[in-house]
Amino acid sequence: MRPHLRFAAARLLPLLGLFLLAACAPLRLREDNATLAAQREREAAVLARTQWQFSGRIAVSNGEDGGNADVEWRQDGADYDLRLRAPVTGKNWRLHGDARSAVLEGVREQPLRGANAAELLAREANWQLPVNELEYWVRGLRAPGARAELTFDEAQRPAKLLQAGWTIEYRDYFSDAEPALPRKVFATKGKHRVRLFIESWQRE
Repeated sequence: MRPHLRFAAARLLPLLGLFLLAACAPLRLREDNATLAAQREREAAVLARTQWQFSGRIAVSNGEDGGNADVEWRQDGADYDLRLRAPVTGKNWRLHGDARSAVLEGVREQPLRGANAAELLAREANWQLPVNELEYWVRGLRAPGARAELTFDEAQRPAKLLQAGWTIEYRDYFSDAEPALPRKVFATKGKHRVRLFIESWQRE
């Protein structure tokens, strides 16, 4: 990763240690008619709220390099606004757009534009962050357009999701939300890792 794009990589190893110690959600139930019906109801309820946001921490690794940041994601319909702040340097990035376009600010003097947020981040930061799919995955939903395989926990909440070559694990949920929303989301694709620790949700 280019030096000016690193987000406190030296702080990544202690954080990854916490990830490894985190308890995994129990994987008990495969897809069947009852669990899929419950998931469809859950997805309909979550998707009905088109304005939402969360704040927390994110860590990204490509197998050789990585970094972590404070994160805030705001969603208004198809429009997203993702803000990242390095905990040590205070360096700020902003990624915003929709499914057809993306703007990345804070990396260079002028905003960078692209047709796809994931491709823009991969090119400029060497980060594999599937932004358009993550909009759904972070809420425990299947992203549209690609076949998905689900495993559920004992409360019929998604525990593992396989989609678009990624494995998404839901390690914890907020129990005070209805439907329940994820607290810890770990995504893996080959050598690439994305770890989200969500501290708070807001929905309208």
